[in-house]
Amino acid sequence: MPAVSFQMTSALDPVAVMSVLTDFGPTRPQRWPTIDADHFEVHASGDTWAEVTEGTAAAWERARYDWDTHSRRVTVATHDSKVFGPGGGWVFQLTSQAGGTRIDIELIRNPTGLKRKLLAALLPIVAPRALKKSFAGPLQAK
Repeated sequence: MPAVSFQMTSALDPVAVMSVLTDFGPTRPQRWPTIDADHFEVHASGDTWAEVTEGTAAAWERARYDWDTHSRRVTVATHDSKVFGPGGGWVFQLTSQAGGTRIDIELIRNPTGLKRKLLAALLPIVAPRALKKSFAGPLQAK
């Protein structure tokens, strides 16, 4: 079960970061470079959760997002993923700090099958840099 953890610092306050992470409106694909409009669908949503499919033709994921504004935490449970299959997910923990927000990010994958396990084994090496790059714009973070 490969896991990747890293931190980013956002110029946005925690409320704004939470809003970016949990805005599932029609402009989400425009905000996130790893989501295209053809691979974005909100299946259901509530005040503190959403079930969505998002990504691209090459790498999409169906997941359930749950968030708690009081604890400043967003948890994403992966129901299916084109690249890694079902299981695993993301955790985003937001901490207020001078001038913005520290974002602690954890990605966990539970791949099945040899090809998926081999790809997942590379995550600790390649994922932090690639993920930081994809999150930098939407989260105004580095």
